[in-house]
Amino acid sequence: MLYRTAGQFKTSYRADQALFPIKQDAFLLGVILICAWVVFPLTASEFTFQTILTPILIYSLAALGLNILTGFAGQLSLGTGAFMGVGAYACYKMITLMPWMNPIIAILLSGVFSAGVGVMFGIPSLRIKGFYLAIATLAAQFFLVWLFEKWAWLYNYNASGAIQVPNLDMFGVYVSGPQASSMTQYYVVLFIVTLLTYLCINLTRGNLGRTWKATRDMDIAAELIGINLMKSKLTAFAVSSYVVGVAGALFVFMWRGAAEPNLFDIPLSFRVLFIAIIGGLGSIMGNYLGAILIVGLPVVLNTVPSVLGIHVESALLEHLNIMIVGSLIIFFLIIEPHGLNQLWRLIREKLTIWPFPH
Repeated sequence: MLYRTAGQFKTSYRADQALFPIKQDAFLLGVILICAWVVFPLTASEFTFQTILTPILIYSLAALGLNILTGFAGQLSLGTGAFMGVGAYACYKMITLMPWMNPIIAILLSGVFSAGVGVMFGIPSLRIKGFYLAIATLAAQFFLVWLFEKWAWLYNYNASGAIQVPNLDMFGVYVSGPQASSMTQYYVVLFIVTLLTYLCINLTRGNLGRTWKATRDMDIAAELIGINLMKSKLTAFAVSSYVVGVAGALFVFMWRGAAEPNLFDIPLSFRVLFIAIIGGLGSIMGNYLGAILIVGLPVVLNTVPSVLGIHVESALLEHLNIMIVGSLIIFFLIIEPHGLNQLWRLIREKLTIWPFPH
């Protein structure tokens, strides 16, 4: 049995509530971390860093932030792209106003501004919910993108209206800008994503996470048992917006290198939402599985026909990508609403009892 649980006894409540109650889970995570920190950087090419590894991590972090709000707290949001923009512009202003600031500190602090904006637009959640809350966050999406375009101070009065990432170094090594290597940027992204994922796992497993889940399942019953709905919803908006804002700063500073206001428009919000839905709402691992699928699918569609010697127009490949993603969303909403994370959970249960049928 690959997931043999015989002999793994729990002798205390602490052991029973451990992050990895089964040793195989900890071993699997160790293998994943070794691959992410050692194997991939030593074997990946520049193309792999720019098109697969770095965007997967950034989109996973953005989906994680959205999942905290929608999957764990049950508050709908369609303004993820705009909150990513708040983090990106905040990081840009801090770097230009304080060039001596450490880039990683600036990226982590940029989420604070996004959290403040998220709480401000999350206040309507105290009175409305469901479809109406989604429309309120959609209004935030349009307003913030308009603000990025019209408030020239945000992009330092640049004639093009875009923000350009300068060359930033740490200990003599460039971590962002044209002179930074893709491997260095990947390590920065990996460090921040690992840190925030660890913090979010502990938040969702603690008292705050249980409060969010109670609010999601039935807010009236949660209020009757003494849960402060205002605190629960606003903290969900704050934590979610913080994580999304950090993802937005990484999106521009560690991957794109430049950004215009329309980069954070509604298609970006929908893409992050698709990752969360396909991966599985209310899960941590699902964000990574969904990002691997959404980011890797266009790469597969572009490389497989050329390997097979088949010429396919780029416009057709783009349409195929959209059709496949749309079909996957419909499939998971109907067949498996809990997404790829639930499929992994079922596989894990089968491995636990294999080779016995039940």
